[in-house]
Amino acid sequence: MLERLFQLSERGTTVRTEVLAGLTTFLTMAYIVLVNPAILGQADMPVAGVAAATCLAAAVGCFLMGLLANYPIALAPGMGLNAYFAFTVVGAMGVPWQTALGLVFISGVAFLVLTFAGVRQLIVNAIPRSLFAAIAAGIGLFIAFIGLRSAGIVTANPGTLVGLGDIRSPTALLAILGLVIVAALQVLKVRGGILIGIVVTALLGWALGLAQWNPQPYSVEAMTSTAFQLDIPAALGIGGHGFGLALLEILFVFLFVDLFDNVGTLVAVSKRAGLMAPDGSIPRLNRILVADASATVVGSLAGTSTVVSYIESASGVSVGGRTGLTAVVVGLLFLATLFVAPWAQLVPAAATAPALILVGAMMMAPLAEIDWEDPVVGVPAFLTLVTIPLTFSIANGLAFGVLAYAALKLVARRTTPGDWLLYALAALFLARFAYMSAG
Repeated sequence: MLERLFQLSERGTTVRTEVLAGLTTFLTMAYIVLVNPAILGQADMPVAGVAAATCLAAAVGCFLMGLLANYPIALAPGMGLNAYFAFTVVGAMGVPWQTALGLVFISGVAFLVLTFAGVRQLIVNAIPRSLFAAIAAGIGLFIAFIGLRSAGIVTANPGTLVGLGDIRSPTALLAILGLVIVAALQVLKVRGGILIGIVVTALLGWALGLAQWNPQPYSVEAMTSTAFQLDIPAALGIGGHGFGLALLEILFVFLFVDLFDNVGTLVAVSKRAGLMAPDGSIPRLNRILVADASATVVGSLAGTSTVVSYIESASGVSVGGRTGLTAVVVGLLFLATLFVAPWAQLVPAAATAPALILVGAMMMAPLAEIDWEDPVVGVPAFLTLVTIPLTFSIANGLAFGVLAYAALKLVARRTTPGDWLLYALAALFLARFAYMSAG
């Protein structure tokens, strides 16, 4: 049955490999079970309800991605969009969290409409193929930076923005030891080396007393406290709540950021897994987009912010995940975590950080595909590569790359009639930066 559903042998993988990949991906992104409730709790949302909604939305998204699209990509409420939801929409603008959830629901429905109309696919296909490798590598740097930061190896520095942390601290030393273990296992070509490295490092962390565990059990009533609390009439501006154009601006941000963050993640993971077609297109793209849009709708009903594809999926791909079975395994683990969310912090950040750093290193390989001698290709690729980690945003990196590519192609007189959507995207990115500056 699994062979028929996921074409395992056709993609050169096995059930064991896919399960290992799913476990690895889950371990590297399980932090969202703790982080998302902490962030949305700042918007006065019930923390227990958000924790349950986070697990449920992630599980549904992973199941849809695995069974509908057959891709090893995991989904969960997105970092960045949850902060925008809590601190900007609810905190600064004063929009009730129920109304904000209504806007998330509307954005998910809009995603579905745009997907079925073929608009989202056109946008993805309009992105120059020369930027795909830069996006993949840029997200690799992004992943590695997240890992270095969570390990305490890289920290904020008022003089130089970032600097070297205290590498003599127990957390940093544990992460460095974990990196050595994971890298050694990879060199020895040990199957599931990343997962084994995470587990060994976590055990060492527990033995050294570095894991903090303060479980907060909650009741079924508390777990369902955010379910179906969204206010769609208020999000549509019905009833005169006084928010006016602000609601349209919020909806625009939800749509825009989610679309391009998903595109960047999709390109990076698909490229790493070798699932892209020879012409650079992504097979079954329509199903992939339907999966993430549907997960956002479910998430809003359960009580959480926008659901997106996770860049941490690359960790599972790196240990051999090639089919939707990887995503289904992640979904099952999130579903199990729904009832034991307080135990999600069993694995300390110092244990998952080495996996993120090593996966980031592996994702540098596509840079060899870029024609660096051609400025029309090389300059946009470089801007994409550096702005993703330095601005902490996949969308920003994609924006700089597309704008530079469109401008340089125009200067070089290499435009074609088929480039109209590329220039439309460039105009949208300009409008996005103008909106961000005005805000």
